Amino acid sequence: MIKKLRVTVDGKSYEVTVEVPDEPGSAASAQPALSAPAAPAQPPPAQTAPSQPAPAAKTSGGPGAVPSPLAGRVIAIVVKPGQEVKAGDHLLTLEAMKMNTVVSAPRAGKVAEILTTVGVAVDEGQVLVRIED
Repeated sequence: MIKKLRVTVDGKSYEVTVEVPDEPGSAASAQPALSAPAAPAQPPPAQTAPSQPAPAAKTSGGPGAVPSPLAGRVIAIVVKPGQEVKAGDHLLTLEAMKMNTVVSAPRAGKVAEILTTVGVAVDEGQVLVRIED
């Protein structure tokens, strides 16, 4: 049996299609397959986040902006404002789908500001750190 479901993960809704195996002898296994697709699910009601700050909005970036390479959660920040970094230095670590991704400095300079905190979910392209000359 194929079912359409709406799943919400970290506040984002996704429509998924899943196949549920029929159990022998169950009433569901004796039913014919659906001939028409189900009506689209209604969006879930708006929810307020527990006590986490909302992720910063995407910005245009500009010189020295270090954007997130993917959507995920910040699990470590290893630099501080004012710290000198070289190109390739580890700035912070993101976790997405149980995998860690290191975000490195794209160029040398001084960390001007850190625009996120540990534990916050970030979007792909969201500026996380700014580096100045």
